[in-house]
Amino acid sequence: MTTDPLVVFTPSGKRGRFAIGTPVLTAARQLGVDLDSVCGGRGICSKCQITPGYGEFSKHGVTVQADALSEWNSVEARYDEKRGLKPGRRLGCQAKVMRDVVIDVPPESQVHKQVVRKAASARVIEMDPATKLYFVEVDEADMHEPSGDFERLARALSREWGIEGIRADLSLLSKLQPVLRKGKFQVTVALHRGHAGDAAQVLEIWPGLHESGLYGLAIDLGSTTIAAHLTDLVTGEVTASAGIMNPQIRFGEDLMSRVSYAMMNPGGDKEMTAAVREAIDTLAGEIAREAGIEPSLIVETVFVCNPVMHHLLLGIDPVELGQAPFALATSQSLSLGAKELDLNTLNPRAQVYILPCIAGHVGADCAAVALSEEPGKSEDLALIVDVGTNAEILLGDKSRVLACSSPTGPAFEGAQISSGQRAAPGAIEAIRIDPVTKEPRFRVIGCDKWSDEAGFFDEVGVGGITGICGSGIIEAVAELRLAGLLDESGLLGSAEATGTARMIPEGRTHAYLIHDGSAEGGPRITVTQGDIRAIQLAKSALYAGARLLMDERGVDRVDRVVLAGAFGAHISALHAMVLGMIPDVPLDKVTSAGNAAGTGARIALCNVAARREIERVVGEITKVETAIEPKFQEHFVAANAIPHKTDPFPELRKIVTLPLVGFNTGGDGGAEGGRRRRRR
Repeated sequence: MTTDPLVVFTPSGKRGRFAIGTPVLTAARQLGVDLDSVCGGRGICSKCQITPGYGEFSKHGVTVQADALSEWNSVEARYDEKRGLKPGRRLGCQAKVMRDVVIDVPPESQVHKQVVRKAASARVIEMDPATKLYFVEVDEADMHEPSGDFERLARALSREWGIEGIRADLSLLSKLQPVLRKGKFQVTVALHRGHAGDAAQVLEIWPGLHESGLYGLAIDLGSTTIAAHLTDLVTGEVTASAGIMNPQIRFGEDLMSRVSYAMMNPGGDKEMTAAVREAIDTLAGEIAREAGIEPSLIVETVFVCNPVMHHLLLGIDPVELGQAPFALATSQSLSLGAKELDLNTLNPRAQVYILPCIAGHVGADCAAVALSEEPGKSEDLALIVDVGTNAEILLGDKSRVLACSSPTGPAFEGAQISSGQRAAPGAIEAIRIDPVTKEPRFRVIGCDKWSDEAGFFDEVGVGGITGICGSGIIEAVAELRLAGLLDESGLLGSAEATGTARMIPEGRTHAYLIHDGSAEGGPRITVTQGDIRAIQLAKSALYAGARLLMDERGVDRVDRVVLAGAFGAHISALHAMVLGMIPDVPLDKVTSAGNAAGTGARIALCNVAARREIERVVGEITKVETAIEPKFQEHFVAANAIPHKTDPFPELRKIVTLPLVGFNTGGDGGAEGGRRRRRR
């Protein structure tokens, strides 16, 4: 019997089998994938552009052949001739499924645009950026004093600002003389002075007094999301923030999948490098337009990222990071020209600084969190958790700081979840389940009302309720546990066992129905047993990583917990504790640091001394490698229970009562006791 081709959509992770010849747009609509189209599939609007991926995708269990989609047709050729399609793009309404295929839906083809959950956190930063503006009066050319205009500029900077020794590239020298004369030898220069003692470099020059500002980008390059903050280098103000999905998701949702793609597909690392560089360059142009500035005014960029993203950004094959001893090509900070990274939208002489990595799987993003939160200056023992596809964890006080990473996977960000989606309007972001009636009430992104409030459905609008994002699924699992619909082991009960018709059969397991929009053509949003398992695996990895650091310090408790990243800003401490994601502490000792990695990037962008400081601090942090620690598996297994198998979580139990239910009863579905039948 011939099996229909498998179609996997990224970044949503939704998949299904379709008959040969099914248009990609049809497959997307049947799976509820967020793919736009307004022309009825006639190839006119171009809203349904997609990018097929080719090669071996071990994460999805498919190998995509070159003929996975139908051949380029006349409609696509006509559209490409008239308006142009980016290389590798197809029209979803025209391309037909012929074999197994992985298809990426780029941001511009998605109806519901992403909400940037990594917004810039308010922070007072002492301004001393590496790049500053200097107004100088340069001596006019004199035939009796035979020096060049650049040398006279250097003398002016020395005389008026005490700056000794400058350099400039050929592109700057070629515009120097016209600008000097247009400004009547009064000019403003943007001068980049690195922290390593090198000669200052002239990045830009303007005639007269330049008053249009000077800008830098702080970029948090995550596995799933790329967040950028456009920052005024004079005032430190964040003038615009924007984010996009990392296009590398189509090569693999987690880091090891991307390393595997590079290993199995010759040139795969170069594909991923090109994809992420193009995305960052496009993002830079978009954020400049949003702020109403010329992109040429962006003269500096600071990057923070995990080690795999670090290597792929730099064009380094990450293969060594996929196997012990997880060796980095380089762990030190890097200073280079933006053009070396194909960032052509910025000023042509823009500079890039990349924070140092701590170790093989603890990257520059963790260093940025350390710069922002300063655990090494803490009087009490602080656990700082930056949750993403790969969690970065710091534990420390004034005596010592430890760090590790833990492979949580993308479930916390809505991926690999049956009704999951990225954070976009229409996504359920918060939920409460009544412990008596078992009925849910929820809130979606883009609407301030809860679903049981008058006017909610009018306000949600035509787009309706589309899915559930990371914060929503985390709260949903915790609420199911609090409502007695989920037992300690993570099993969902049946309708008979729980007394609610919202528990619906799904194969040999059950699912909880949050919302049924099928009557209006919308989705049925459920939490399935598979979703619970995905969250259990993610939270167990996170908790186990934290416990390893605590073991290294010889402690069973920490004094406080800081939640960083998009997760930290949008999840209640209570739900995190009910899940057992973090060690037990008093609830008022759990705080949010917002996007700490992004804040660390902004600090390094705005203060050159901070770069020296984080390079020093990174050298003093002790790295714990979770992959080779024997106790990691032990902690992981114990943490599979909700909240935990052996830790009693006394602080949590002071404020909530966790129902004593058990659904693994050998088939009778009873809620009491939860005894297993003895095998005979």
